[in-house]
Amino acid sequence: MGAGLATRILLAGLAIGRVFAGTTVNPTVLDACPGYTASNVKVQGGTLTASLKLADKACNVFGTDIESLSLEVVYETMNRIHVKITDPSSSRYEVPQSVLPRPSGANSVSPKSAAIKFEYTTSPFSFSIKRSSTGEVLFSTASHPIIFEPQYLRVKTKLAVNANIYGLGEHTNTFRLDPDNTTLTLWSRDAYGVPIGTNLYGNHPVYFEHRSTGTHGVFLLNSNGMDIKLTSGALEYNVIGGVLDFYFLAGSETDPTQVAKQYAEIVGTPAEVPYWSFGLHQCRFGYQNYIDVAGVVSNYSAAGIPLETMWTDIDYMDRRRIFTVDPAYFPINRMREIVNYLHSHDQHFVLMTDPAVGYLPGQGYGPYDRGTEADIWLKNANGSQHLGLVWPGVTVFPDWFHPQVQNFWSNEFALFYNPETGLDIDGAWIDMNEPSSFCDLPCDNPFQQAVQQALPPPRSSSPPDPNTPIFVNSTSVGRRGKRDNLVPQYSINNAAPGGNLSSKTAYTDTVHANGLVEYDTHNLYGTMMSVATHQAMLDRRPGLRTLVITRSTFAGAGAHVGKWLGDNFSEWGYYRLSVAGMLGMATIYQVPMVGSDICGYAEDTTETLCARWAMLGAFYPFMRNHNADTSISQEFYRWPLTTQAAKNALDMRYRLLDYLYTAFHEANQTGAPVVSPMWFKYPKDATTYPIDLQWFFGDSILVSPVTEENSTSVSIYLPKDIFYDFLTLTPVQGTGAHVLLSNVSFTEIPVHIKGGAVLPLRALSTMTTAELRETDFELVVAPGTDGTATGQLYLDDGVSVVQPAQTQVAMSFKHGTLAVTGNFGFKTGVNVARVQFLNVAKAPSSVVLDGKPVSHQAVSFNEATKVLNVTVGLPFTHGFTLTLL
Repeated sequence: MGAGLATRILLAGLAIGRVFAGTTVNPTVLDACPGYTASNVKVQGGTLTASLKLADKACNVFGTDIESLSLEVVYETMNRIHVKITDPSSSRYEVPQSVLPRPSGANSVSPKSAAIKFEYTTSPFSFSIKRSSTGEVLFSTASHPIIFEPQYLRVKTKLAVNANIYGLGEHTNTFRLDPDNTTLTLWSRDAYGVPIGTNLYGNHPVYFEHRSTGTHGVFLLNSNGMDIKLTSGALEYNVIGGVLDFYFLAGSETDPTQVAKQYAEIVGTPAEVPYWSFGLHQCRFGYQNYIDVAGVVSNYSAAGIPLETMWTDIDYMDRRRIFTVDPAYFPINRMREIVNYLHSHDQHFVLMTDPAVGYLPGQGYGPYDRGTEADIWLKNANGSQHLGLVWPGVTVFPDWFHPQVQNFWSNEFALFYNPETGLDIDGAWIDMNEPSSFCDLPCDNPFQQAVQQALPPPRSSSPPDPNTPIFVNSTSVGRRGKRDNLVPQYSINNAAPGGNLSSKTAYTDTVHANGLVEYDTHNLYGTMMSVATHQAMLDRRPGLRTLVITRSTFAGAGAHVGKWLGDNFSEWGYYRLSVAGMLGMATIYQVPMVGSDICGYAEDTTETLCARWAMLGAFYPFMRNHNADTSISQEFYRWPLTTQAAKNALDMRYRLLDYLYTAFHEANQTGAPVVSPMWFKYPKDATTYPIDLQWFFGDSILVSPVTEENSTSVSIYLPKDIFYDFLTLTPVQGTGAHVLLSNVSFTEIPVHIKGGAVLPLRALSTMTTAELRETDFELVVAPGTDGTATGQLYLDDGVSVVQPAQTQVAMSFKHGTLAVTGNFGFKTGVNVARVQFLNVAKAPSSVVLDGKPVSHQAVSFNEATKVLNVTVGLPFTHGFTLTLL
């Protein structure tokens, strides 16, 4: 968690090494089940319906096979088929529309015009999804009967040999999953150490499969616990409830970006976030008091490292109770002084807010009393408040399905985060929302366990002198029959201690206000808190975008919030795996505002690891340094190497910030990924398929960090294309082979521009994003192998939900002419200072700007680097053309 699990490290360490119990059944037993026979098949336009009846004697492997099912297949769009199998005789749980609104399938398309087709056999019933243009089978249940029981669903599809499967997270695996021996368990848990091969905080039951012939996607809309098993030649779903609700996405035969866009049509495109949120964020669990917090702000300034946003973990709270401050260690007046200082210096502030509310009846704790009055707590089956054990001790949990919970949550935010009397936060950080509980099963006496675990934990230091000055020397629903909601017969591979579904979380038999139980909705809890928090922030600052960063996510979360990848370790392995985690969230799951704890959360980092990670982290969409209370301090200014590495990387990031902001706007409009793996750009190049230590930041920036400890060299893959070194601008011809880069110092990270791009860069980096927005632009024209290049730039005020004015610029270079056109509604107030043309064979005889010759003094050509500089100095209020003759 953001606040670590200092009291539970030993337990977590034991958990990482244990072998987790899941249900193992010989696949031949399951494949011998009778399956179903289809009848009463009806086709009307783009909709097919049928009845499915058990074909033979039930196998009843994990319960009683349901005898009759309903099948509905809808060609919802040219590229999407919706296949749904339900029990018509009983109301089974489905993910509520209120949590994930589905696109309408009312206006179905003709199967004849669809890019993929649904085909089936009646007896035994099986179905396949095929690409219309080629007949290629993308998904097939042939030879693997569907099993549909009250608490067990099974669907199995064939896979090609050595299939390229990506997604099915959240997990800490390689980006390309091992197709021969991988089990992925979806069940939210407090996953300290984000161990490889276990279930983590979030759940995204979607995968993309890439082949040289194209890329397609499969999304199972189901929030129940599940195991997804990849074995040689097959992918198998084992789900403990709900219905079979599949969306099949045609993707594209040539452009993998299309499958991402098609998935966004289902779960929503990513939220727009404020411009400032792309700056550097600093946090840790373990700042002892407000002087610590203020000192960090001052030290970043003194070191000349641009710090955009200061964060504070749960340390600030009074006895770990949300919506409070400790009066001795973090008094409200001094905390307000810090916030005011930050705001006066164009910086920002974010605080932690957990879902668990201290159970404190009769003690005058407003959040508990108001929540109790509104009756919005999660309940036990007998109607009593469900009690857990979290940082403040015994707690209750908000029921995000309660009709009054949004009013409660928004009111608490309005009271505590009040700009006039409270802490005027700019964004929100929410954690522990799986929901996490420290209570060991059977948790029949959480009060006793609170004493045993010393919760809330005592302070380890004395409070500061309240008169000490700060910022000294600073510069700038019904169920079929009776289910076992605690221990189903099929046991998913839950890595929580003991494997029980209720282990270290709210009990799965707890009941929501609308009658739903946690057994079904557990995996939605974090996303529902995210939506409520996003709305609470909008309510307290109407009209302004906000940044909300969460830990637990479900499909669709990215339409509201961003995500950090949890409690990693300060180890090189986690440094490397952070790239795969980022690619999963940003490329597959539509949660692009994502990053890992830079330098590592737990254990002690080193100067060289932190230096390398500062540079790698500058190319996460969300850049935050954060670590645990049991670790040494690791702010970037702590070591000379890290200081310089951070400055170098932030210089590149900040100059690219508008390029990144443009990518996020495009993602919001279309679902196009903000970062992507190399195979997205080179889908026919099989060498790129497993690569997850290089990636594209935006559309055209290839990042290739050094990934080995103490190394100053890295072998990178360059496809058959032209690239340009980002710093020197010299061309590098890729040959489809690995290239060894040597003498890469601990303050450098290899970054290349992909040929064919026109990059809009700020001419200089700055200390804040506010200052950056007042800095001139420069355009870098990096021609592709065909001599052309294109780019785009989107600008607005950076903060408003509804933009009063926008600037959208298209840049195109062809036949020696750069054309800049667009709508310049938003007044930037800055100039285009210069244009740099790369890989120019020789100096032009003349340069013409909007039909008029440019003076020779404004043009310079570097024979060694083949870079032509043209000083333009035009106000960025209109388009122009620049021609090389």
